[in-house]
Amino acid sequence: MKKIQTTIIISLLIIGTGTIIFTPLAQANPSVMIQNYQLNPEVLMPGDSAVLILQVVNGEAVATQTSTTVSGGESTTVVRTLGATLEDISILPAYSGMNQIRATSHYKDVGFLAAGTSIQVPFNLHVDTNMTEGTYFPTAKIDVSGGTDVQYPLMVKVSNATVTLHQKNVPSKISQGGTTEIIITAVNKRDNTVTDVMITPQGNDVEFVPSSYFVGSLAAKTSMDVVFSIKPFGTGTSDLSFDVSYKNGDNLHTNSLQIPVSVIQTLDVAPIITNFPISITKGGSSRISIEVYNAKTERITGVLVTPICDATVIPSQYFIGSMDSDDVFSASFDIYADTVDYGTKSIGFIVSFKQGNDYYETPMVSKTFDVVSGPGVYYQSSSGLNSKSSTSNGAFQTPSLMSCVLSIVIVIVVVIIIVVFFIRYRKRRKAT
Repeated sequence: MKKIQTTIIISLLIIGTGTIIFTPLAQANPSVMIQNYQLNPEVLMPGDSAVLILQVVNGEAVATQTSTTVSGGESTTVVRTLGATLEDISILPAYSGMNQIRATSHYKDVGFLAAGTSIQVPFNLHVDTNMTEGTYFPTAKIDVSGGTDVQYPLMVKVSNATVTLHQKNVPSKISQGGTTEIIITAVNKRDNTVTDVMITPQGNDVEFVPSSYFVGSLAAKTSMDVVFSIKPFGTGTSDLSFDVSYKNGDNLHTNSLQIPVSVIQTLDVAPIITNFPISITKGGSSRISIEVYNAKTERITGVLVTPICDATVIPSQYFIGSMDSDDVFSASFDIYADTVDYGTKSIGFIVSFKQGNDYYETPMVSKTFDVVSGPGVYYQSSSGLNSKSSTSNGAFQTPSLMSCVLSIVIVIVVVIIIVVFFIRYRKRRKAT
């Protein structure tokens, strides 16, 4: 009886289904998801564009579906590849008032995505110029045919932080003679790396070396010092301008720094006369001592001191050589008043030197003295600079003519005294 009932039920099912039985052995629903995404640059500025790449994957573990059909006592097995048809992929914008972060395009009829496979989908995102800084979540949306649609929030940061320039070592006054080194600091205040960082200085009547400086990449929250040499061509107030350009992703940005400086005629390399004659006896001589100092921040070379005077001065030039910053060297000159007339005369000193490939001469520093008939008067400064001798000057120092004459007179007087005592001594012996 049970067998008859079973046969009747099966017969009714066959009739009800049109004599075809569908028996699924495995069923699966497509599992489309956004596995990850990349944004370049990582942090945007208002007005920036960025490249967004979505990694879309079909996470279905079963790659195929098998079905069996029975008809007329015969069975047929069909194996079908599982996948998802992506109809549309788009980015829903994020808003801040009337401003937004939006994609410039979307994709229709993307195609079939098999189970276990993935594709990369690129978008261009744009941030409106007046967008308020903050964190926003534009949404990636995927329409899946016959499956569950996908909506995935994307975190996008917008920041107003920039790359700025700061003066680290820029004097308010610089000398017209020679060059002066300054230090400018580039600071990346952003939370992401910027690239193609370039600093370009500008100024009226001023030459910069180098004319521009390429920093390259500057990591987040880091800084870099850049050294420029300034060579002014005139005196007066000058506004130095430093422009920095950099890229945030493919977006070019600029910033600038203005620094006012005064260019003055100052003796940062100069001779100081420490010992000199107030007056010299006609036909006599005296010694002049000077100290040459380098108040620059850089080394100078080929330093040469030249006296300028109508009287005879020995040596005619004094070669010092090289001087480091803050070096002081001493030099001495003998001046002879045998070829000049009575009266007030002047002697000056000029220091010439090289800084880099450029040659400079300092303004002349001078003193006056009188040529007189009587004894001369000598002045010695009590506040000379601490000096150190040059090991490479080789300058010839001539002894004072007055000193030689005095030495000879003293010798003659001593000889006369000895002769007188000797004669008196012999007369006394004869008398006894």
